[in-house]
Amino acid sequence: MSERKAVNKYYPPEWRPEMGSINKYRNSHPLRDRARKLHEGVMIIRFELPYNIWCGGCGKHVGMGVRYNSEKRKVGNYYTTPIYRFRMKCHLCDNHFEIETDPKNMEYVIVSGATRKEERWDSKDTETVEATDSEAKKRLLSDPMYRLEHGTTEAKKAQVHKPRIADLQASQEIKREDYALNQLARRKFRGEKRNIATREAADKELLAKGSMNLSLLPESEEDKRAAKAVPFKMSGESFDDFQKQKRLCIQARPIFGTSSSSPASKALSILQAKRKISLDRPKSSTSTGCKLAAASFSSGTSKTASKR
Repeated sequence: MSERKAVNKYYPPEWRPEMGSINKYRNSHPLRDRARKLHEGVMIIRFELPYNIWCGGCGKHVGMGVRYNSEKRKVGNYYTTPIYRFRMKCHLCDNHFEIETDPKNMEYVIVSGATRKEERWDSKDTETVEATDSEAKKRLLSDPMYRLEHGTTEAKKAQVHKPRIADLQASQEIKREDYALNQLARRKFRGEKRNIATREAADKELLAKGSMNLSLLPESEEDKRAAKAVPFKMSGESFDDFQKQKRLCIQARPIFGTSSSSPASKALSILQAKRKISLDRPKSSTSTGCKLAAASFSSGTSKTASKR
């Protein structure tokens, strides 16, 4: 519907060619509502903010690219180039701000109602290429001495930046094979993902054995050395084997209490001393210590029986 109104494609049945144009027949302007202030020299256009601003009424930020219905009027000329001013209303408050064109500096200037968010910088600080202005171009064309000085300055700049340009070109040559680099990176990432999955599976298995709910950190060489330095168990026999020997020795004791110098207690103390000293002894059968304890106990009981 709006398109039909804009370009005037619709002609009512009562219209005849001798009545003139459709705008004359409807007594309306071709621009419709955009031309409602045309008698004041104002045209309503859609204006897009060229940079970020701070509204002078509400103090809020209005981003670059926000569009407004603005009143456009001509306020002067720069030589033969017209200067236009755009007046619009903030969409966050009732404040109006005005922006004007600046043909000399080729930018927009805020006249009133707002403040520009300063985001401009010097090309020398950012080491970017600075465009030659119109006055410098005129001097290059008309002044031979200035042209010579400008060429000398540019040659010195080229000599200063020549190593950097060579490094950039070399890096571009190295990165030219995009497919090979992408393939190498993907292969590396797949290997890392496999290693991470393997480590996570091992951590889950370890946590399941201990019924723990913890987050394990990755292993390091320092942790491995510290763990190897701690004697968690004997190299000759396991903790279960020692417990079995201890249980058999307890079963070999007499039912009635005996003194601390009895053969069974001596055998138990000997067994404990051997466990502390013999860390590197090869693994033996589980009944070796108990046999020694039983032999000493039987010899002690036979001696007491002969005395009786």
